[in-house]
Formats: sequence, C-alpha cells, structure tokens
Amino acid sequence: MKLSVIIPCYNAASTIAIQLEALANQKWSQPWEVIVADNGSTDNTVAIAELFKQTIPSLRIVDASAKKGAAYARNVGASVAYAEALAFCDADDEVAPFWVAAMGEALTKYDFVTGRSLYNKLNEPWVIANHGSSDGFCIIENPYLPFAISCNIGVKRAVHQAVGGFDETFAMIEDIDYSWCIQEQGIKIQQVSEAVVHYRLRKNFKMVCQRAWGVGVYEALLYKKHKNYGIPKMLMSWKSFIKAPLEFMLEVISFKVRDKDAIAKWMLTLAWRAGQLIGCVKFGYLPI
Repeated sequence: MKLSVIIPCYNAASTIAIQLEALANQKWSQPWEVIVADNGSTDNTVAIAELFKQTIPSLRIVDASAKKGAAYARNVGASVAYAEALAFCDADDEVAPFWVAAMGEALTKYDFVTGRSLYNKLNEPWVIANHGSSDGFCIIENPYLPFAISCNIGVKRAVHQAVGGFDETFAMIEDIDYSWCIQEQGIKIQQVSEAVVHYRLRKNFKMVCQRAWGVGVYEALLYKKHKNYGIPKMLMSWKSFIKAPLEFMLEVISFKVRDKDAIAKWMLTLAWRAGQLIGCVKFGYLPI
C-alpha cells in the first residue's frame, strides 16, 4: 500500500455513505486503502460502511471504541495502516475527485500536507453566511504557528509516530495541537491545491455556540502544553476575561446590540471566553 486513508467516525449514519461513495470513485495508479475507525457508534454507521466493501475492496472497518474521541479513533486507524503515508478525512464531509491521488503524490515529496476546503456543495447559502466562511486552504494562520484542519491532512507515518499521534487528551482542537507538534519538530505544512474536500458546516446555532465554548476550554490546555515554545501571551490573557463582558454591556447600553447578527456574534464571543476561563481552571493554566 502507498496510502492509507483514515476516517474516524461516531454515529455518522446520515453522512458516511456520501464520503465512502466519493472514495469509491477515486482513481490513482498506486495501491491505497480506506480504514474506517469506528468510535463506538450506536446507529447504523458500521452497517452502512460494510456495504461499501464491494466497491472499495481495500476497505477495512476497525473498532476504535475503547476511548471516546476523534483523536483516539485516528490513532487506532493509523496503528493498523499498511502504508507509510497517512491521509485523514472526516465521515461528514466529501472528498472531491482526485483527492486520493493528490494526497498520495504530495506525500511522496513532503512530510505534512493539507488541501483546500469548499463549502457550496454541502451547505445552504444562509449557513455559509452565518459562519462567515469562505473557500480556501485548510490551513489557518495564527500568531504562533499556522495549523491544518484534520478533515484534510496527510502525513508520513514516521512523523505521526514521532509526535505520538494525536493527543487524546484533547476532545477538541486536537488538529491544532497536532499541527504545532509537527512544526515544532521543524517540519512545515505544505499546501496542495488539488486535494479538495467539500466541508459540512454546522447548521444549529446551539451547536455552534457549544463548539465555541469547547474550543475555548481546550485552548487553555493547548497553550499550557506549548507555552515553553514561545507562544505569544496575546493569545490568551486574564484581561480578556474582564474586557469581553464589559464591552458587551457597553454595547447593550449604547443600543449597538439590536439585531440578530449582533446578538449571535456576542453569544459566540462570550461562549468562547467562558470556555477559556473554565479551561484555565480545569487544566491549571494561568494566563499571565
């Protein structure tokens, strides 16, 4: 095998068929496999995946239910992979044509790669507008180090093993930590424009707020883990915990928060900051 495609999944019965159908239609001259790492689904995810063994002969389904979390599922998938090059995608997205070939070829040249994400195919216009999303590379700039999104990354197995895989302590933003750990080893993220994934955004605003809160919680762990590598203090400061609610109250008093968009923006900001505060307590991180 030249490439192992790893898909972590949990209760993805409503979406995984789309992803596996897209993989079944991929063309590449080299041998490659697909590994579905099931994180303990209680719906028909595994049964649906089993149906694709006829159209994806190299498909394997492995039990990754011993520990909750996508990080653990990805690590289990990587541990049983036959190839020396690993590509990760998600069960609720859809890889575009030539994604496998683009990832496979890129990993013959580079150690760590990422592609592009497109939003129009799997999301309605109002959902895209609410997220403020735009098409582009699955790489996000950051004052410390850029990071790649786990729905569209490729890595050499040796690099994956060198950083200990995905840190299973993280229930969220494990891909940021993974990207930073790899770059702290001196390996850059390479962008591959031909590796395209159609990304599915969250429609439910409550879920968006919950994610903002969760991101904040695990940012505290992220900054604590990497603080000795020179993370800018501006990324999380105790002053922000005071500044955010005060600014919100001032805008309310001055009648600047009057429409749904303004309220939604502030709800996300406050959920994120509240998560950071809770994370600092939970993980013993002092943001000074």
